[in-house]
Amino acid sequence: MVSKINKKILLAASGGIAAYKTAELVRLLRKKNAEVRVVLTHAAEKFVTPLTFQALSGHAVATELLDTEQENAMGHINLARWADLLIVAPATADIIAKFSHGLADDLLSTLYLAAECPVYIAPAMNQAMWNKTVTQDNIKKLQNHGVTIIGPESGDQACGEQGFGRMSEPEEICNHLLTGSSSSLLQGKSVLISAGPTREPLDPVRYISNRSSGKMGYALAEAAINQGASVTLVSGPVSLSAPAKTNLVNVETAQQMYEEVLQRAGLYDVYIGAAAVADYSPDQIKEEKIKKQADRTTIVLRKNKDILSAVAHLKQRPFTVGFAAETQELEKYARGKLERKNLDMIAANWVGKESGGFEDDNNALQVFWRQGKQNFEMMNKKRLAEKLIELIAEKLDEKNTTKNP
Repeated sequence: MVSKINKKILLAASGGIAAYKTAELVRLLRKKNAEVRVVLTHAAEKFVTPLTFQALSGHAVATELLDTEQENAMGHINLARWADLLIVAPATADIIAKFSHGLADDLLSTLYLAAECPVYIAPAMNQAMWNKTVTQDNIKKLQNHGVTIIGPESGDQACGEQGFGRMSEPEEICNHLLTGSSSSLLQGKSVLISAGPTREPLDPVRYISNRSSGKMGYALAEAAINQGASVTLVSGPVSLSAPAKTNLVNVETAQQMYEEVLQRAGLYDVYIGAAAVADYSPDQIKEEKIKKQADRTTIVLRKNKDILSAVAHLKQRPFTVGFAAETQELEKYARGKLERKNLDMIAANWVGKESGGFEDDNNALQVFWRQGKQNFEMMNKKRLAEKLIELIAEKLDEKNTTKNP
């Protein structure tokens, strides 16, 4: 009996050494009863041959934009309408740039514009090319257009360098395409995240705040959702859109954030305190605008409640993760905060010139827990959030296993 074909997948490879992995991806998709048709760019043909993919897919491979073999010479339209989804693996920096700018000078770039189905890309390139601002800008454009990005991974590269840029493994890509998620490390878990800055009012028009953009907290929310968690995001004022499926709670002041977090925290499996909460707020809020008079003035501040510590000391406490932004002795201060506040984990980063962090799209973290630590090099915050969520899921599982052997 012939197995039912579940999906029609249009798989395209652009010209990178990772194209050798694409053959395995075709095999895995066919094993899952997907029908696969393959498109190769001329550059991809330098690395792999059409004959290989024809043998694996059972279909002729498309390489030409203007294919006279097609009845109406509109092969790109026919392929685009046939597919349930389009996956480009590997997606080079060149093809990503073409997609993001709407160029259409070959079969694959034209297919992308013609496709009305979901589009996925699995980037693969040298780590310096991946980290380049223009590449990250192009990735953001594609995400805004609805394209799903799978990977890349960190590790040894064909050029001899190390870093992010390796194409995700075929098994992960296959799983993502056929299940809609690369994994489910937090399936059934609930995650509470605080993000962004707080604003502490001085008068009706002025406030004290900080430079937090909320990008890391929002990226963590998206990464946790992608790992199967239900997520509530308590956010200070930011210029970001919350990820789909997020329960968003908007606040402004540190006191409001304290109240919203504390009334929920005991019901969640994980709390991640990624917000940059003001340590102090004005002792008095003026009802009228403060007029400019003396050359100097004094503002009396009072200490705000410590949200992170309060959550970590609850009787029914979640797995509690804090953040620390430091300008000196990072590990010393981070570990001190870990112990003092009774945290399960703390993610620390340098702040200052060329250090990532506030307002930047990239960041690097040193993550500490009582029995160890792990360093994450400078990378895009979305990718960094994915790595941190994976680590949190791992340590949460270890804690639960120890508690319930």
